[in-house]
Amino acid sequence: MNKTLMAALLLAACASFGAQAQDANSATNNGGWSGSGEFGFASATGNTRSQNVNAKLGLNQENEQWKNSFFLDVLRTKVQQKVIDQNGNTINEFNTTANRYDGGASVGYKLDPRSYIVGAGRYDHDQFGANLWQGVVSLGYGYIALKDARNELSFEIGPGYKKYRPADLTVDTAGVVTKERQTVQHEVVARGLVNYKFRLTDNTSFEDTFLTEAGSKNTYLQNDAGLAVSMTKKLALKVGFQVRRNSDVLPGIRKTDTLTTTNLVYNF
Repeated sequence: MNKTLMAALLLAACASFGAQAQDANSATNNGGWSGSGEFGFASATGNTRSQNVNAKLGLNQENEQWKNSFFLDVLRTKVQQKVIDQNGNTINEFNTTANRYDGGASVGYKLDPRSYIVGAGRYDHDQFGANLWQGVVSLGYGYIALKDARNELSFEIGPGYKKYRPADLTVDTAGVVTKERQTVQHEVVARGLVNYKFRLTDNTSFEDTFLTEAGSKNTYLQNDAGLAVSMTKKLALKVGFQVRRNSDVLPGIRKTDTLTTTNLVYNF
């Protein structure tokens, strides 16, 4: 993905923050800004070895003029695997089996209390995914359909531009396995986002975010669902389930990936 486009979007987001900074210093609600960080870690030793780390950072702002969001996610897993070396011996190796990071931002300018114009960008790098990397920038329209003490439902839709490189294709030629690099693809897409938040009790909340980037070559779908239980005003435990799907993948690569997490969350 042309990182200049991503940088431009982030600069625009920072500009919107800067425009609010003076008011935020004097306002009790900090200009509408809030955020959270999540972290999960699991490790096994002994007969098997494995390590799993996943972390998330999110920032959100909503006030009378802006509806902005920023995120950064990281996933890395290493496990012990049995492999056969060149001499035919079976050995144990500690290999990386998941290595993914993605980040993005959206900047929304409100036209009225419910509708807004939104510019969004996302970059995703996945060493073991259907696409080695993918990036999208879009411009669209957003609408806050519902917002009360317990519920919040919003929609975003608009055209965008996507650039991505499919994962390397494994080729077996007379017993010799090689990796075939794929060419970079690009296309116009339709981006859609649905975000729903529901507060079950004073200390329990549910959130579901559905993203689609539909193009003529590939349609990408992602759904993130999470249930959080607060322990204090700042700390919470969260169980999350993520589904990612690409409609068009190379032979030998699955279309759907899922991820289940249990994380400690710090709200700020």
